[in-house]
Amino acid sequence: MIKEILTNRWFKFITVGAIYTLWVIWLGNFWWLIGLAIIFDIYVTEKVHWAFWKKKNPPGGKQTKVVEWVDAIIFAVIAATFIRMFFIEAYTIPTSSMEKSLLVGDYLFVSKVAYGPKTPNTPLSFPFVHNTMPLTRSTKSYVEWIKRPYRRMKGFGDIKNNDVVVFHFPEGDTVALYMQNQSYYQLVRSYGRDRIWNEPRNFGEVVARPVDKRENYIKRCIGIPGDVIEMTQGQVKVNGKPQEHFDGMQHNYIVKTNGTSFNTKKLDQLHIAQDDRTVYSSEQYMFPLTEASVGELKEFANVTSVEKLEESPGEWDSNIFPHSKNFPWNVDNFGPLTIPAKGETVELTPDNLPLYERIIKVYENNQMEVKDGAIYINGKKATSYTFQLDYYWMMGDNRHNSADSRYWGFVPADHIVGKASFIWLSLDKDKSLPGKIRLGRMFHFIK
Repeated sequence: MIKEILTNRWFKFITVGAIYTLWVIWLGNFWWLIGLAIIFDIYVTEKVHWAFWKKKNPPGGKQTKVVEWVDAIIFAVIAATFIRMFFIEAYTIPTSSMEKSLLVGDYLFVSKVAYGPKTPNTPLSFPFVHNTMPLTRSTKSYVEWIKRPYRRMKGFGDIKNNDVVVFHFPEGDTVALYMQNQSYYQLVRSYGRDRIWNEPRNFGEVVARPVDKRENYIKRCIGIPGDVIEMTQGQVKVNGKPQEHFDGMQHNYIVKTNGTSFNTKKLDQLHIAQDDRTVYSSEQYMFPLTEASVGELKEFANVTSVEKLEESPGEWDSNIFPHSKNFPWNVDNFGPLTIPAKGETVELTPDNLPLYERIIKVYENNQMEVKDGAIYINGKKATSYTFQLDYYWMMGDNRHNSADSRYWGFVPADHIVGKASFIWLSLDKDKSLPGKIRLGRMFHFIK
């Protein structure tokens, strides 16, 4: 009886149709309800042969092995793409910017439903590839014949302070293809725009990318819309209160010895990766260290001093956002700065314009120019601006080795991908099997 019910075409249609309808309601685009007609035909009327790669009525009722494999692959690709787009996506930690909270070689699941999945801006793309086709340096994995505006579906909640978030790189709208891991704007500040554009052999073709095809970054959300953030001598304050301390947070330290070299096994025990060991001389080193590691290192017999590297307040670093002498900030000292919130209005002046220029021109797609000391937005003189999106401030836990909001500013809401939730595998690149597998980090939720 149960078998007959499960194999009944009407039962199949009602079950699949109900699941599909719930998805359409979640998506919020009711034009997709047209798909119910296709589902009805697949399970009930069978007028159209939708699975064109299979014989409709094969001899003996069985498909060939090749067709069965093709059928399984097509189903797997569609199912995996659907899950990756709307529910969870795998992500690998490529750099040390979040150490020691997250390590290079950690494999994560990123929850799309935590904040609500974004619908794709460029829905026509090669499956399982982000922006560049495999085995190529510059071939796009997507086409822009169809472009969709930003839209986010309902999620379980909103971004909170100190969440670990995956997002599209805000300065990734323009890319030099041979240096995709570097900010185009930082390259321009370092080498000049003319050189970047006129030396394709060195920098590659310069291209624009839609929001959903920009490189993915992972950082901790320090500030949410409306927060006031400030950093003094490396200490972050949010709304006047010191930021919560994380055990994995680290800074760079100068370590001096009596001339005796370090035992590499001891450094391994402190979880100082080989790439992070900077040697200036037999008596001076630089290591990124947590507070716990600092205490342990001071106990080494050959260590004479351990001093934290810090920049002084007022020493302007032109690489630090907003790259203006009006704001003489550096990697350890910046702010106070209010994070823009959707619907809020800010006064605009030539002095504070560097803070908001990229928001106005790039993230919110306005024409803006400054003439005779006056600011014009979309051809009209403006003394204020109302934000159309929420913005966030992201920073790495490895404070002196992280390219983050201190360098490129605010992260728009439409760049948010999801919440880093779960480590399912962790591999140490400095070791070989079986020691390469960090068993203690596997199957852990991310805090």
